[in-house]
Amino acid sequence: MNEEAVVQMQQVEQQMPAMFAGMGIGSLIVGLAFYVFWAWCLARLAQKLGMEFGKSFIWALIPIANIFLLLKLAARPMWWFILLLIPIVNFVIMILMWMSLVERLGKPAWWGVVIALVPIVNIVLFLILVFEKPKAAATA
Repeated sequence: MNEEAVVQMQQVEQQMPAMFAGMGIGSLIVGLAFYVFWAWCLARLAQKLGMEFGKSFIWALIPIANIFLLLKLAARPMWWFILLLIPIVNFVIMILMWMSLVERLGKPAWWGVVIALVPIVNIVLFLILVFEKPKAAATA
């Protein structure tokens, strides 16, 4: 290797820590933005079910409290949180919780199963629940 190539390699090696730090901070910002968006969506679902948006948004932002908010929206007992801590049982409880929630929003129960278990599709169905306009009552 010639001297110029060695100097360039040293410069790149010196810039690596800064580059990785920038990538880490960028990932943190993107992850935080997704988390806040998810909390906003959850608060919007709560608003559709009659809860105040501001209060439910705060509950949705707090990491463990958002599980209690989901249980409340699904009209399930709060002690189910303990069941969510048990491996394998938590899958069943999560499915039942989402089934109750989607039924309260007027959708078929199988949506809850899909939201709880199927990646990518669960995001689409969740966003449909959030952004779907409430159906107006039919007048005869």
